[in-house]
Amino acid sequence: MAERSFKAEVETLKMGAGEVFHGEGILAVTKALLQSGVAYIGGYQGSPISHLMDVFADAADLLAELDVHFESSASEAAAGAMLAASVNYPLRGAVAWKSVVGTNVASDALSNVASGGVTGGALVIVGEDYGEGSSIMQERTHAFAMKSQMWLIDPRPNLTTIVDMVEKGFELSEASNTPVMLELRIRACHVHGRFVAKDNRRPAFTVRDALNNPVRDTSRIVLPPANFLHEVEKIEQRWPAAINFIREHKLNERLGASDGPVGIIVQGGLYNTLNRALELLGLSDVFGDARLPIYVLNVTYPLIPDELVDFCAGKSAVLMVEEGQPEFIEHELNTILRKADLQTRVIGKDVLPRAGEYTGQVVREGLARFLQAWAPDLVMPEATPVETLPATVAKEIPPRPAGFCTGCPERPIFTAMKLVQRELGQVHVSCDIGCHLFSILPPFNIGNTTMGYGLGLAGASALRPDSGSRRAIAVMGDGGFWHNGLTSGIGNAVFNQDDNVTVIVDNGYSAATGGQDILSSGAENEIRSTKHPIEAAVRGVGVNWVRTLTRTYNIAAMRDVLREALTTREPGPKVIVAQSECMLNKQRRVKPLFNKAVKNGQRLVRERFGVDPDTCTGDHSCIRLSGCPSLTVKPNPDPLRQDPVAHVENSCVGCGLCGEVAHAAVLCPSFYRAQLLFNPTGWDRFKARVRDVVIGFLQNRATRARQARAY
Repeated sequence: MAERSFKAEVETLKMGAGEVFHGEGILAVTKALLQSGVAYIGGYQGSPISHLMDVFADAADLLAELDVHFESSASEAAAGAMLAASVNYPLRGAVAWKSVVGTNVASDALSNVASGGVTGGALVIVGEDYGEGSSIMQERTHAFAMKSQMWLIDPRPNLTTIVDMVEKGFELSEASNTPVMLELRIRACHVHGRFVAKDNRRPAFTVRDALNNPVRDTSRIVLPPANFLHEVEKIEQRWPAAINFIREHKLNERLGASDGPVGIIVQGGLYNTLNRALELLGLSDVFGDARLPIYVLNVTYPLIPDELVDFCAGKSAVLMVEEGQPEFIEHELNTILRKADLQTRVIGKDVLPRAGEYTGQVVREGLARFLQAWAPDLVMPEATPVETLPATVAKEIPPRPAGFCTGCPERPIFTAMKLVQRELGQVHVSCDIGCHLFSILPPFNIGNTTMGYGLGLAGASALRPDSGSRRAIAVMGDGGFWHNGLTSGIGNAVFNQDDNVTVIVDNGYSAATGGQDILSSGAENEIRSTKHPIEAAVRGVGVNWVRTLTRTYNIAAMRDVLREALTTREPGPKVIVAQSECMLNKQRRVKPLFNKAVKNGQRLVRERFGVDPDTCTGDHSCIRLSGCPSLTVKPNPDPLRQDPVAHVENSCVGCGLCGEVAHAAVLCPSFYRAQLLFNPTGWDRFKARVRDVVIGFLQNRATRARQARAY
């Protein structure tokens, strides 16, 4: 079950030649792949390209009609290795993942396919997750493209351009026998627009054709002496072929004014941001009619020397808008111009930040500094930059740190961990990539390091306990477990006779990447094999001490099994499989069914939790040990008490964690559970009336007794 269904949007992928396609960038890429005659597609989900994988999963019927093979790969490495199909056969293939972490995982396969080269077009679609909204380390794909000499396309965020770059990407790959990387920034993935569609194409050469006509070419295999010749081939044959193709097909664009004393060179993916900055300075409009000449690098690697020389000739200076560092393009641009004996000054990180996302405000400020120094006559006084968000307003915006969803089944795991550490002392906790990484933030403040997806246990492997030290705890999710953790973590621990504790958070999905099904998912999946228990896999590689908890909300049980794992004398790795369905996915699945049943008149009960304000002491330990977004505070109704009391908001999903925390931590009896009854029967109404009468009688009697004592 993915984050959302694309069944409706899949219908637009069937559009034919001449029809106008409306939609977002990810759907445009999908349509472009089908128009290009792609034969196979694979990948691993991750922001900002998760939806690409979800769209293909929902388009299974259409892909079958076109004879296109698609699979959700076990990891980025598995997806990268799929490109081997294009080495010997004229098969067009595309793979996708989140960069740069996904590219790192796939690097072995990519280095091999880039060395041997390809016969069919090979396209690697990477979600370039750089900037303020990123969840990973701040690195760029550009370095990897340069290292392996794979051509890098960074399309202008415009649907027509994106579609054209996908189609031309395959042609460029085939013309130069080199895999091509297409990086999609988050704005390119989600920009909305339109383009004129073409007919979908069945692959000219299919996977079936390849299997029935096997080809063997040892010169393409990365093994001495062929691998030494590959390097020469890259430089003497593939590189010139790529340069010629990019130049002849005009993949890079000249926009804005035809000439001028200064100009701007910009990565394609940053063009929209640049144009917005120019617009704010009065030098362009919403349609991109800029008063300065602009050279748009839809292909950022390799650069085309003669195009750059032609653009820079006669200009006193050019502004190089290159996001991130090191400034690879700026360095190469300087080399190209000096070799051509051009003295045009290249201005880049002089006026723009060396690191960080190039937002509209950042580019506007850098552009203004560039123009004041090199073209002051273009600076318009009435376009002086204004503060977009006054400091007084910014102070009023409450902080919104990332955290677990309401009712998340992972929250009680870390509540139990805090309770155990109260008893046994602080332990080293090795974190992993996934929702559970939010445990490093308040209120839990748990976690020392994170090394990569599925590497939670491997991250603690050097911290091997002896008889006088505490065991470390490693955490990984079910997605990370199947991605990498089973071998790099569990298998490695068994082989090296590790003695640490691993908690595998089994919420039923690859929740952090959008809720996709995985091997251990409990869902029925028509095109995937699911329901393979994690415990069976763990025991299969040799772990003897394994405990599976089927309800993480039982904090007492969670606490007890953690304590047992940390104190048992049994040697070897200890693994706890903590199971409860991802609440976000559960609500997506259950809510529509519940609302439909209520609408049809079916009697249903929904549980909600609350806090009795008369009983609550205002200690707020429940909040410190839970952190649920639905658990907050409100003014104390008792005028004699100043501390605000805990309060459960209507966003509560009835998981019961707050009450479980109060019980397990021996806090207070102020939590209560209420049942909301929909479509009550006559018997339900009768019982409610009887309860009201009895409760009213008892309340009145208690009131009279208090009044009598007062007198």
